[in-house]
Amino acid sequence: MNWLTDNKIPLGAWMENFVDWLVSAASGFFDLISIVLETMIVSMVDTIESVHPLIVIGIVLLGVWFLHRSIGLLIFITAALLFIINMGYWVETIQTLVLVVSATAISVLIGVPIGIAAAHRPWLYTILRPILDLMQTIPTFVYLIPTLILFGLGYVPGLISTIIFAIAAPIRLTYLGVSKVPNELLEAGLAFGCTKSKLLYKVELPAAMPNIMAGVTQCIMLSLSMVVIAALVGADGLGKPVVRALNTVNISQGFEAGIAIVLVAIMLDRICKSPSAKSEG
Repeated sequence: MNWLTDNKIPLGAWMENFVDWLVSAASGFFDLISIVLETMIVSMVDTIESVHPLIVIGIVLLGVWFLHRSIGLLIFITAALLFIINMGYWVETIQTLVLVVSATAISVLIGVPIGIAAAHRPWLYTILRPILDLMQTIPTFVYLIPTLILFGLGYVPGLISTIIFAIAAPIRLTYLGVSKVPNELLEAGLAFGCTKSKLLYKVELPAAMPNIMAGVTQCIMLSLSMVVIAALVGADGLGKPVVRALNTVNISQGFEAGIAIVLVAIMLDRICKSPSAKSEG
């Protein structure tokens, strides 16, 4: 077997050469993306931080009441946010939420159209499927190396890595929802004279909306799972105290930051879950 190990395929070297070529050929482009995304995220964080926490909580509660009309959910979110403030992780929570919302928004804006295109073109999904499997299977730490080289320290490498990791969910579930629309609905739409665009917006997307929203919710949860990893490349948020606690073996700090992450995850899950799905569950 020595001949096999002695004749190693230089896969890693090829990837390193590719990243080096990107850095040399398009460093200005990646710097521009880094500046734009970093400015956007920092501006959002600074804007929310400039508002009193109780006012932010009030705005969140108004939105939750408009969506769910649930007193129990309002009580839980109020208690969770007040607990986070009491633990001293309000700023880190805002930073984490901005990062998660930004990654989810970009993933959905890119992933949903790709999922629709794949549902209408089976050959496209045949090409995408192994790529999506690869994106979801590769350890997330592997993404950090090229993104760190291309975009430097800060929010941006964590954001890009999060998008790559989470975008597969909206693509897959949008594809599933649109491709599983009953033929009877499509035939009825065509019988009423729908064009392809009207058929998409008035028939296919409404029928596929439960799957699309499930993809959005899953994308949010996957994005949130990246907060600790994003802290390793300089992204602020709840991941930083977790990493700091790990480095110093600080049990109390790690437990408190972990509880804050769990509370944020539960709140996002409850807020994003549709009332019909909640009643069925």
